[in-house]
Amino acid sequence: MSKRHSAKYKLDRRMGENIWGRPKSPVNKREYGPGQHGQRRKSKVSDFGIQLKAKQKLKGYYGDVTEKQFRKVYDEAVRMKGDTSQNLIGLLEQRLDMVVYRAKFAPTVFSARQIVNHGHILVNGRRLNIGSAKIKPGDVVELGAKAKEMALILEAQQLTERDVPEYVSIDGPKATYVRVPTLDEVPYPVKMEPNLVVEFYSR
Repeated sequence: MSKRHSAKYKLDRRMGENIWGRPKSPVNKREYGPGQHGQRRKSKVSDFGIQLKAKQKLKGYYGDVTEKQFRKVYDEAVRMKGDTSQNLIGLLEQRLDMVVYRAKFAPTVFSARQIVNHGHILVNGRRLNIGSAKIKPGDVVELGAKAKEMALILEAQQLTERDVPEYVSIDGPKATYVRVPTLDEVPYPVKMEPNLVVEFYSR
């Protein structure tokens, strides 16, 4: 399991956006960057800088996936037929921790990964504790017996800040992954630009 080394809300402030759409985000009060120089006037950003920011934002949104893991997903997206940027989003949305998050079994992407790592999730009736595991259309993701009573999960299911997208079907403690979504179907709270990520890696 990879460990997140930086506070998740620092990413919000560094990007200047509330990338998870959470009411507690400090960006809601302070739109400038973190640190003593955060309020300095922003200088003009190069094309490379714009592409890098797009990559860091997308990578951070999915629970601060490691660079090695993210590059591996990108390489797989390139090998697939069709639009690479759409393939990239589809593959990221097929991660088990993201399906758990989309199904509102967890309040954040980070807690979704923790729930998976602690063995509280079943896929097609079998326990699976790897957050990056690839979920296929038709797979059923289910909360384990203990998880159904966890306060964190009960709280997540009551959240009004986000809805379950159409490509995940909910039936109580079970969620069926209906299909791989396209970019415009994914409910990002902010604009994501996977095309810039593709440009970054294909330089």
